Amino acid sequence: MKIKRIDQFSPRPRTRLIRISTDIGIDGWAESTLEGKPKSVTAAIEEYSEYLIGKNPLTIEKHWQQMYRSAFFRGGVHNMSAIAAIDAALWDIAGKHYNVPSYNLMGGKVRDKIRVYAHWGLQDLSDESKSASKERLKHLSKLGYTAYKSGPPGLWRAHEPPSRIDEFVEIAYTLREWVGSEVELCFDFHGKMTPALAIEVCNEIKGMRPMFVEEPVPQENPEALKLVSDHVTFPIATGERLLNRWEFREVIQSQAVALLQPDVAHCGGPSELKKIANFAEIYYQHIMPHCAIGPLALAACMLVDSVVPNFLIQEQVDQALGNGLLKEDWKVESGHITLWKKPGLGVEVDENEATKNYNGPEYGYHAELGGETYFKDDNSVADW
Repeated sequence: MKIKRIDQFSPRPRTRLIRISTDIGIDGWAESTLEGKPKSVTAAIEEYSEYLIGKNPLTIEKHWQQMYRSAFFRGGVHNMSAIAAIDAALWDIAGKHYNVPSYNLMGGKVRDKIRVYAHWGLQDLSDESKSASKERLKHLSKLGYTAYKSGPPGLWRAHEPPSRIDEFVEIAYTLREWVGSEVELCFDFHGKMTPALAIEVCNEIKGMRPMFVEEPVPQENPEALKLVSDHVTFPIATGERLLNRWEFREVIQSQAVALLQPDVAHCGGPSELKKIANFAEIYYQHIMPHCAIGPLALAACMLVDSVVPNFLIQEQVDQALGNGLLKEDWKVESGHITLWKKPGLGVEVDENEATKNYNGPEYGYHAELGGETYFKDDNSVADW
């Protein structure tokens, strides 16, 4: 069996797909989305295709090593996202070739279901916002979710007045009041804060017992992350913007956080995600893979979730359950997705939809993430 061709598609805003076809008719599908940068990963995959065409798709680790190590300049989000997509598609091919779920080829599953959390929150304290939030909670509750993620709305400076902090604190406690103590709540700060501000805000919300706070500060400085962790009584998480085990090394070894969030679509794919999880297990850290894109990325996450003991919970967003790209959507029942029994990654792609190409107004520099970000009062650049 040899790789015959590699095709790429953009069927939806914020959705790029890759299909690797073999000479015996087996195809592997995966997601190659890099949020806010829709063109660069496509070019990287085209470069890697020059190496892959004609090769055996089953030597997955060898291909990973060749793509990562053969160039003088390694890593980077564009290269790692391209490698991630190729790696996931090859795992899909391998499972289909051997007629088993791909997790059987990774050592076998250690659980039957994957616990997932949904995005839900409150933008402000207005009656309109509260009403919309309660309606979404009602919908999500029917699916049996037992965990939700929200975050402080808007842009944040190095220091904010008490009124700004108080509003978010009230939001956090309002959410807790609505769901009770049986449901877990977590908050994504998106790396918007300084250590001092993050510590202040975290300590203000500690009474409502968050499951974790994600990216309280940017991920580049593990010492800053550890400073926050050391001054907060609940778990801190990071990792969606760390791209391989070497970038995770200091965060893991220094135990800067308790929970890790590698993104399978950016950290080198299922092969590398599993290595990161195995490394973290030594330090009693758990993984909660980041996944804010589509259903093929979710499948690649759950491939690893199913085979590592130190998995905690899986992020997913509404479009990750199908987004009109699958013949059968993922189903959330009692807050879990049951592992598939089909060969490969368990998804049957609707090729009529998946092979379309979207090129609308959201396709361009940061357009998918809302465009350029500035503080309104002085027009200085703000973190997204």
